[in-house]
Amino acid sequence: MSNFTGNWKMKSSENFEELLKVLEVGLVPRKIAVQAASNPAVEIRQDGDNFYIRTATLVRTTEVSFVIGTEFLEQTVDGRPCRSLVRWVGDNKMECEQQLLKGNGPKTSWTRQLTPEGMLILTMSADNVICTRQYVRK
Repeated sequence: MSNFTGNWKMKSSENFEELLKVLEVGLVPRKIAVQAASNPAVEIRQDGDNFYIRTATLVRTTEVSFVIGTEFLEQTVDGRPCRSLVRWVGDNKMECEQQLLKGNGPKTSWTRQLTPEGMLILTMSADNVICTRQYVRK
């Protein structure tokens, strides 16, 4: 099993604004989110199947703790409350399916994967739109 622990710096991001459009984030909040999320500070702590992930931007900081295979509450990337379940997909990738607690909206999910080169790849999806972000350890 790979060790995701570390402080991560974003190297590239694709389709973040398109993802927010599918989630029906308004124009002004979307532009603010895209700018603020252009340089997030990401901290991951892992102890076996126990995870803590903190993502900080100038506008918003999110923290989530979870255990692989155990449902937990968090928020979608646009801030809607959801129930999530993370599973391992091989030794170096986890995937999370999210279910909204209220209302309807696009189906959302995320994955995190460590590459053999030590990069962290985060994908976030809403319906058929996928945002891909690549990170390197600081």
